[in-house]
Amino acid sequence: MQEIELKFLVPESRLKGLMRQTHVKSSQVTQLAAHYYDTPDQQLAQAGIGLRIRKEGDTWVQTIKAGGDGIAARLEHNAVLDNEQVQTMLDNNELMPDLTIYQDTPIAAALADFKLKKLVKTLTRLYVTDVERTTRLLTESNEDETDNCIEMAYDQGEIIHGTDDSLRKAIQEIEFELVSGDLDFLFTTAKTWCKRYKLCLSTVTKAENGSLLINGQKHSPAVNANLSQLQIHKDSSAPAFIRAVVHNCLLQILSNSSAIVAGSIDDDHILQLRIGIDRLRTALKAFTDFSDEINPEWLPILKQTATLLSEYYQLAYINAQIEPELQACGAPAVDWTTDIEDIKITPINTLQANDFQITLLELIAFTMSDPSIEPQTDQLARDKLTKVLSKQYKKCLKTNKEADEVSDEVSVAELVSDDTNVSIDVADNNQPESDLLNQLRDLRYISEFSTPLLSKKKAKKKTKRWLKRLIKAQKALEQLNDDNQYQQFYELKSTTDTNALYGAGWFAAILTDDQSHIDARLAKFADSSTFW
Repeated sequence: MQEIELKFLVPESRLKGLMRQTHVKSSQVTQLAAHYYDTPDQQLAQAGIGLRIRKEGDTWVQTIKAGGDGIAARLEHNAVLDNEQVQTMLDNNELMPDLTIYQDTPIAAALADFKLKKLVKTLTRLYVTDVERTTRLLTESNEDETDNCIEMAYDQGEIIHGTDDSLRKAIQEIEFELVSGDLDFLFTTAKTWCKRYKLCLSTVTKAENGSLLINGQKHSPAVNANLSQLQIHKDSSAPAFIRAVVHNCLLQILSNSSAIVAGSIDDDHILQLRIGIDRLRTALKAFTDFSDEINPEWLPILKQTATLLSEYYQLAYINAQIEPELQACGAPAVDWTTDIEDIKITPINTLQANDFQITLLELIAFTMSDPSIEPQTDQLARDKLTKVLSKQYKKCLKTNKEADEVSDEVSVAELVSDDTNVSIDVADNNQPESDLLNQLRDLRYISEFSTPLLSKKKAKKKTKRWLKRLIKAQKALEQLNDDNQYQQFYELKSTTDTNALYGAGWFAAILTDDQSHIDARLAKFADSSTFW
């Protein structure tokens, strides 16, 4: 079977209020003691599979979970075990899962890459969980006299290392699982609770938390964009295509945002989350007419979130990466700690905002909705993509030309004597390059999303070469933009700390050397023939 559930972390400030709603007369409290199994090198975890034997009240159940059809969906198979047999195995320290029960079940496909006999021999208990679960049912009657039903489960307890019980990780989360009825009821209910208790979405499973514990990690590594997970085919309709693209962006966004709301301040999580949001914003703008279900309110919320993350990331990156590099070159130390502490809205504050969490829920619901009921379901995505790409490509070429003209004007102005009173506005000069960077970035993401549908087998090399030149041009301009911002940070900092003058001068020198490299990259991109 497939379970559809949404999991959230609960902020301490809202915990008491939430507990009052979970511990009602109709709620049930169950002790859950689970043993999780994997190979020593965690082959199951790497395949996204969780395998456990859990005591649920007085019953022992063997459960396996694997990826399902959608972000909130997972394949799940449960088998009730014989209590006496389990107890005997526990007494002899021989409790192990039985993998033969998965033959001829829907979960068998998830194990197809494993040789089960070999896998059984290498399985070991890596960690256990000790959890108190409080459940209650939330129901709503439909017009057709059927019931929508959700099981709300609040879990509180610990994950314990399998061989060292002094190593533990706390668990405190709430889940909403659709038992029966409409998917809309699940998301509507989750949004209501999210608003009331400032819940934060998390895709981190207990199995993943267990793996982190035994590996001595607090959070999983940052997740980059993975286009191999973009599930589209040549005949994808426009509504199906945009859903698949949004789903692909959310895989990157949710993994990194889950780490941040769990306490990570890692630069890579912040950077990859921002990139994921940028990819999503590009998709929603470029493919807005591919679906009638796209909410125009998503874009401003995503833009605000990306902006706040960028403001924090820039200072954190200067402090953690740039400062050590400058000091290694002989620069005097500059302390950015106070500047970072003075930022009122941190990444976790940004992501805890109700608007952002509600937007994530709506986006997940969008990806799981049925594209075939939309009016545009008979329109092929590939028939619309060429127009989108051509429009964005022409925009880039036009802005590139404008940037060249501004650059030429600056060069002429530099030759004019100071007594001619010629004044050049730096901000205005940078505007075309800033616009070009954003447009190139958008073109890159649109191209990457579109390539599976438009790239022909015989022209794969051409497509790859064009994308490579586009990405090189984008990255060169991005580096110039970053260096310019870092120069401004050090320039401003030098008004209160003269040690920052070294950094200001360093980046000023780099900016002078960057232009010829960028011009070469842009020229190669402009001279390349497109793949569509």
